[in-house]
Amino acid sequence: MGILAKIDWSGSGMAVYRMLTGRSFSDAVIVGDRDFDSHIFACLLAVAATEEGTLGERLGLGSIDLKALIECWFPHARTALLAGCAPGAEKEDDEIEMVRELLFAHRSTTGNVSRWLAAIVARRAMEPNHLWEDLGLRDRSELSRLLDRHFAPLAARNTNNMRWKRFFYRTLCEADGLVMCSTPVCTLCGDFNACFGDESGISRLAERRRRLALKVATA
Repeated sequence: MGILAKIDWSGSGMAVYRMLTGRSFSDAVIVGDRDFDSHIFACLLAVAATEEGTLGERLGLGSIDLKALIECWFPHARTALLAGCAPGAEKEDDEIEMVRELLFAHRSTTGNVSRWLAAIVARRAMEPNHLWEDLGLRDRSELSRLLDRHFAPLAARNTNNMRWKRFFYRTLCEADGLVMCSTPVCTLCGDFNACFGDESGISRLAERRRRLALKVATA
């Protein structure tokens, strides 16, 4: 594939995903580990492309790491993607740093991939939706696979299948000797559904495509 034109960031993230992978979002190839990682990074870049601000800000990466990620996984799209780069990522707050360090300390793969993912997951955990949604993934199972693959020691501790963001914060609190929960037994807690409730739903990329289709249909 040749060098691509600058991405229209106001367009659908689905188009960005297809441009990066050559496939539709629904037809992603994720059987092998490398294919799965490529899918993950395509999802991250695609969902970030639908938001305001630079890619570095949205993904919690400085320009050097962002450029290295793009060169590693999507060199055919470097021209288009680098148009979304800035001199550096937005200055992070303490909360992002704590989640990033938690993930980094529990890496089960070496190299840049898990380091980039630790930074990105920590940044996206600050967004308001389910974490899998704000990572641009298709469902929660893809997030669980990501964590099982790259942060296995941490993922293995989530034995009760708690929502991942809640689990991260509970783990951080326990490490500091704090008690996040109001009751010692989860099943007796009034906030049980906030930690363990259903996380199904339409992915953010699919929902954006649906809205665009409705807009065109009613125009």
